[in-house]
Amino acid sequence: MTTAVVILNWNGKALLEQFLPSVVQYSEGATVYVADNASTDDSLAYVSAHFPTVQIIKNTENGGYAKGYNDALANLSEEIFVLLNSDVAVTENWLAPVLSAFKNDDQLVAAQPKILDFNKKTHFEYAGAAGGFVDKLGYPYCRGRIFNTLEEDRGQYNDTTTIFWASGACLFVSSHAFRAVGGLDADFFAHQEEIDLCWRLQAKGGIVKYVGASTVFHVGGATLGAANAQKTFYNFRNTLLMLVKNVKGSVVWWRIFQRLVLDAFAGIQFLLQGKGNHFFAILRAHFSFYALLPKFLRKRKNWASNLKYSEINSVVIAYFLKGEKFYNQLK
Repeated sequence: MTTAVVILNWNGKALLEQFLPSVVQYSEGATVYVADNASTDDSLAYVSAHFPTVQIIKNTENGGYAKGYNDALANLSEEIFVLLNSDVAVTENWLAPVLSAFKNDDQLVAAQPKILDFNKKTHFEYAGAAGGFVDKLGYPYCRGRIFNTLEEDRGQYNDTTTIFWASGACLFVSSHAFRAVGGLDADFFAHQEEIDLCWRLQAKGGIVKYVGASTVFHVGGATLGAANAQKTFYNFRNTLLMLVKNVKGSVVWWRIFQRLVLDAFAGIQFLLQGKGNHFFAILRAHFSFYALLPKFLRKRKNWASNLKYSEINSVVIAYFLKGEKFYNQLK
């Protein structure tokens, strides 16, 4: 099974210096690519000088995660794409368990490994942990991570199991399935686009899995940290867009209304915390959502489905009101 490990880079020489060596060392049998989003630093000169076996793909613009990967993958011929963040340290034998899962399951279209925190290696990392889910209002959560509560890795998620979404930090995806659904949605730019992709892949009959026998370590926030208001903007806007695009029936509008109300509460909380930039990020997210709504209503005609996407009604209620901080506590 031919495999392309593709690292998207934008002015990330320092990250490449730190993390590319482990990828090259432990990705035997795969072709490693660095896809550059029109960087202005000397990232590519560094890669060419120190890693001659790494293939370089030059994108003409910084189209973010979604368009960047769509452009980079367009002309690759490998059967499996591995979309790998530039701030991920891989481990020995990280590829084999996941590729084996693809070989053993014809319906498997996307997967992720166990994702631990590079800076606190005993704990799961925010972006993906041990596999992702969403509640009925589109709030994402993971086995091993609900909101900002990160579980210690005690082997409780060493299994292989079906999940709803695989993390974009280390996303294995069938190239055939990826192209069959049109790739990532470039209108998302960054954040939640992997959830939207996994949603569409499953609507077409595919299965998404977590493979706990493979482990990587992710820094997280190396591009846009949690304190960055632009991350708040993308997360709030893109969840609304994702629901409109993928949830079939009139129920979606009730769920959108509920999200808008909860977003207002979140904005007030940011104000009370003195984080006015995040409050305005939510306002910008809503205005951007309204501007993109006509376009996403057209997408809805092609992609809205009756796919069962939620395990629970509200992870917000479970976490903040019921005190269910860990995945195995969710009812």
